[in-house]
Amino acid sequence: METKRWYLAVPLGDPAGIGPEIVLKAMQRASLPPFIGMVVIGDVPLLKKVSIDMSIPSDFDAVVVDDSSLVHAIESGSRHILYSQNILDMHRFNYGEIQAMCGRAAYHAVEEAVRLIRCGYADALVTPPLHKEALKASGVDHVGYTEILSALSGTRRAITMFDTLGLKIFFHSRHLSLRQACNAVTKESLLKTILECDTITQNHAGAFNNELSLAVAGLNPHCGEHGLFGDEEVLAIEPAINEARKHGVDVVGPIGADSVFYQTRKGKYRAVISLYHDQGHIAAKTYDFNQTISITWNLPFLRTSVDHGTAFDIAGKNLADADGMVRALEAATDYLLAEGGKK
Repeated sequence: METKRWYLAVPLGDPAGIGPEIVLKAMQRASLPPFIGMVVIGDVPLLKKVSIDMSIPSDFDAVVVDDSSLVHAIESGSRHILYSQNILDMHRFNYGEIQAMCGRAAYHAVEEAVRLIRCGYADALVTPPLHKEALKASGVDHVGYTEILSALSGTRRAITMFDTLGLKIFFHSRHLSLRQACNAVTKESLLKTILECDTITQNHAGAFNNELSLAVAGLNPHCGEHGLFGDEEVLAIEPAINEARKHGVDVVGPIGADSVFYQTRKGKYRAVISLYHDQGHIAAKTYDFNQTISITWNLPFLRTSVDHGTAFDIAGKNLADADGMVRALEAATDYLLAEGGKK
């Protein structure tokens, strides 16, 4: 009996950035099983330009313009499918420029990718970078993928996790100033994050070693030294952890941020909760910048992503490192398989 093929929906990100380049490069390099295919969503003239300008093969088995032609391509066994959109005016296009039409193209590609997953044509989403200012210029109110995907899917609280070669980091808060992030560490809010992260790991047992404890990083140096260097640990973090334990969660901490990420990488904990944006980002990207990927949980579908920017300064120069995109594609495959095995 023939195995059903799975498809990863891949929008191109901001067309003026490195997204199209790393998608084409990753198509050549990603080690995906034969039953995993890709549906790339973007403008055909853009990919032709990128392919010619940078001498990168553009190896699509099929180019489709609607769902009926997509179904035909899937039924024909195509692995690399380009779902064409017609948004960009290539006469006005330039690499490395913030343009409203590029923000609009990026948004509509994500919107189309989500629709394809909802309709059952694709099984997971893998994303290259967006540009926040281009989105704003196009009239999109959301600042990034997490916000866009939450709105498109009706998700109230999407949870971001980094995976750097097995080091898994959840985030209590993301895009806040450091002062706001410290204020966001309350017993009530952190308890909610701990419970949510534990639920995610329990519900996705194929992706986490739930025999290990969940760890919470400290906020202050040396976890505050019992209030000498800050009182958040005493007033909020320790009470939240203790309350979570009463709910049956195997959680430990707070553990100093200068050691907990290393300990998690060595396999002592199933994952670590970072209390603010840069705390976890620095740990992950110092370990391996190019192979740090982002996974968004609590969406009605799996989403993996590179965790770097559009790199406008090198866009169009064939200098972009595609390691992150390769790993995002391969990780999506691994997580799909861990969730339920091959269909």
